[in-house]
Amino acid sequence: MTRSDPTDNALAAIASILDRPESHREPEKPAVAEHAPVAPPPIPVSPPPIEAHGYSRFGPGPMASIRFKWTVRLDNGDYYVDETIGENSAPIVNGPMSREAAVQMVDDRQSDARRRFEQLKSEMTGRSAAANLAHKDSAEA
Repeated sequence: MTRSDPTDNALAAIASILDRPESHREPEKPAVAEHAPVAPPPIPVSPPPIEAHGYSRFGPGPMASIRFKWTVRLDNGDYYVDETIGENSAPIVNGPMSREAAVQMVDDRQSDARRRFEQLKSEMTGRSAAANLAHKDSAEA
């Protein structure tokens, strides 16, 4: 019997946490009957502008203690973005900037964090699968 690498066990545990399906999903919509009247297309209405002060986004991840948060705040007519990691960290302050730039920065940071998280998750899942396959092969030999 061979001993497995503790790193592989840790990565496998993290990957299993990350692979849990979402606990909520939208309910399925009933199929539309063939003879149902067709509704006219909706009239496009532009959404109201985003209220920048207090606008915030969270990074992805299974643990709040290491999750990023970006929040826009207004101070003396200028906008700043406070970036924190976890719930009790001191913010890294970015600014001053325009309202639009602050909202864009928050959205860009969240998007980049989500992309990197998904990449890491994919790498960890691949390593876990490879480690399981290698362990299975060595057990059969």
